[in-house]
Amino acid sequence: IRVVSPPRFFLRIAERADMTDDALEKAKLASLSENLVTTLEAVVSTTEDRLDERAEMVESVVKAAAEPDSGEFLVPLSAERVAAMREALADIESPDLDEGFLSTVDAWMNKSHQDGMDGMVAILQKVLQLYAGVEIKRARARLQASVGAAVSGQSQGQADEVVAEQEKGETPPAAALLERLMDTDPDSWDAELRRSLAAEQEEGGVSSQAIMGEVQRTIEGVVLGLENGSMAQRVQAEYLRELVTRIEALEQAV
Repeated sequence: IRVVSPPRFFLRIAERADMTDDALEKAKLASLSENLVTTLEAVVSTTEDRLDERAEMVESVVKAAAEPDSGEFLVPLSAERVAAMREALADIESPDLDEGFLSTVDAWMNKSHQDGMDGMVAILQKVLQLYAGVEIKRARARLQASVGAAVSGQSQGQADEVVAEQEKGETPPAAALLERLMDTDPDSWDAELRRSLAAEQEEGGVSSQAIMGEVQRTIEGVVLGLENGSMAQRVQAEYLRELVTRIEALEQAV
């Protein structure tokens, strides 16, 4: 699409049509131009429809931030509203949480900033944080399943069943902590980290080195596997960098 969409491309077709005296060649070039225009119109229409769908999805998540009784947005958001937003996000399948979804959030955030709607900017930032937590957790599960399939030589479906069984059993403390953090509002990360790091010597306790290692493995296995320079990669990388910063700050405070 990038190759044929610039106006110059169509001008070249017109120039070639003007340069030839062959009626058949002129007809072929005219047909080519018409087919390309039809194709581009279909692509643009599909893209617009997809963006409209993504806008509806973003709206559903933002609506979950509103107080159920009054419909007002109260910032900072309560734990109940954040949980409702996470639930709304979790109801959206991963293929739909794509660049179109993220671009819509970004566009709404920029517009809210321009309009001086700081509260809505904060809510949309929360959407991105919750998105990162949901998608990273899903990606970790998919990665575990795919690795299990590769190692065991099983089909992906069989590996998924094995992973489901493993999830019912013991999970390494650092992995369990990271999973909890993915389900936790980043505003509450410090409290969760303090509890786990303070209980390092106890059963279920986690050292800062262990959780940092788990985060690093997630960056390497999940974030670096995303399309380079994509919004998904930027948002998820920023989310995990913030977590690393929090862990390092707690280490220094000890």
